Amino acid sequence: MKDRLEALLQKYGKLALIIYFSIFGLVLAGFAIAIRAGVQVESAAGEAGTLAAAWVATKLTQPLRIVATLVLTPIVGKVLEKFRKPPPPT
Repeated sequence: MKDRLEALLQKYGKLALIIYFSIFGLVLAGFAIAIRAGVQVESAAGEAGTLAAAWVATKLTQPLRIVATLVLTPIVGKVLEKFRKPPPPT
């Protein structure tokens, strides 16, 4: 999987990183919201605990996020290619 991820980064560069970190942010926020919805937090320490628990849960999903990045990046890349203007003829 490491080789496939490195090849993806070489081919798509910033797009692959944007997709990976977007998925990371969405998963982290989702876990934080889910944890907070189930636990009443009334202090700064509780808030930090919620974020720490969400981060740990997010780290546990890392293999799935990598697979999602490997699958989604080429798809998003093709869609973006369709919307790019062709270079002017020379």
